[in-house]
Amino acid sequence: MEDQKQQKNEFIREQIKNKPVNRKKAAAKVGICAICGVVFALAAAVTFVLAEPAIRKILCPQEEENPDSVNTYIADTESVTESEQSDPDVTSQAQESLSIADYQILQNQLYAIGSQGNYSIVTVTSVVSNTDWFHNSYESEGQGSGVIIQENASEVLILTEQKVITDPSRITVTFIDDTTAGAVMKKYDGNTGIAVLSVAKSDISDSTLDTISIAEFGNSNGVTKGSIVIALGSPLGTNYSILTGNVTSTDNEISTIDHNYSIFTTDIVASKSSSGILINVSGQIVGMVMQDYSNSSEENTLIAVSSTELKSMIDMLAEGKDIPYLGMTVTTVTEKIEKEYDIPEGVYIKEAMMDSPAMAAGLQSGDVITKINGEKVASDTAYSSQVMKLTPGDTIPVVVQRQSADGYSEITCKVEVGVLE
Repeated sequence: MEDQKQQKNEFIREQIKNKPVNRKKAAAKVGICAICGVVFALAAAVTFVLAEPAIRKILCPQEEENPDSVNTYIADTESVTESEQSDPDVTSQAQESLSIADYQILQNQLYAIGSQGNYSIVTVTSVVSNTDWFHNSYESEGQGSGVIIQENASEVLILTEQKVITDPSRITVTFIDDTTAGAVMKKYDGNTGIAVLSVAKSDISDSTLDTISIAEFGNSNGVTKGSIVIALGSPLGTNYSILTGNVTSTDNEISTIDHNYSIFTTDIVASKSSSGILINVSGQIVGMVMQDYSNSSEENTLIAVSSTELKSMIDMLAEGKDIPYLGMTVTTVTEKIEKEYDIPEGVYIKEAMMDSPAMAAGLQSGDVITKINGEKVASDTAYSSQVMKLTPGDTIPVVVQRQSADGYSEITCKVEVGVLE
């Protein structure tokens, strides 16, 4: 019965079916959505670009004022990173190693210059015979260095100090190849103690003549504080030494009879009995190292007399000429002294040496020299230059200003030029 009711009502049961999908319409909707998204994104991007500067000014005013701050920070960060990556110990060691290597190279080069210069250096030995209280004979010798300065067809000329020559009759010279030859005194200057020896070429072997070299004089006026110099000869008492250093001062001078000479002080350690020459990095002589003008202080550093200022005298000695001698120590009357002390322009006589030609002629300390042999002199350099032009034995006029109660008055003295033994 129930089965019949169920079959009877089946005709009114509703069946719901899904609506079929229209693929064309779905694709069209997806495309429209995509286009709308792109348009919206473009609009948003344009809006952001246009509004961004204004927003930045409002929100980040400091960043706007310093637009490179980000780049600066990045650069600083990179530099810090590089610094952190480098090893400071390794860098320091590399720099130290490089500087030491450079210094050693420089020293080797200077030593090579000095070694070449030693071919013009000789050892001068003077032997003298003596007798003691018990009538026993013995020999003593003086020794120092010398430098070969000239040669001609018959002789080789050597510059040295008269002080090391105890007996002029027995002088020997030892060259760099250890060969020896006899020498004679050609001339010396009693003021500075500089002497020139002559060695006959006939007493020197051909091989030695081929080995030795002639020293070249440079311009001492080019020497300045800090200049690199090389000391040759016997700066420490041992010949053929090579010492390097720097000039520490060029402002000092020594006052000798008739001449004032510039001296160079150096940082080179030397003995009080040092002698020899000072050369520049070109191997040229720029200074003479002499025992009489050694450093008297406890520092015992080497000093040298300007060779340029000695050159005219050395040339005269090499020619066998006597050095003119008047016998005064002088100084320049500068413009400041002239105004401050009302002293006439010229050369002030500090002292007229005892028994000198100047004293014999009546010149005295306090006089101001204005002319020598008709030539005006306004400085100690001009005075020295005029003295070197004189001839020993000649009588020349020397005009001075002498102070009296009424002021300065002009006086002319006749001076016979002499030679200091």
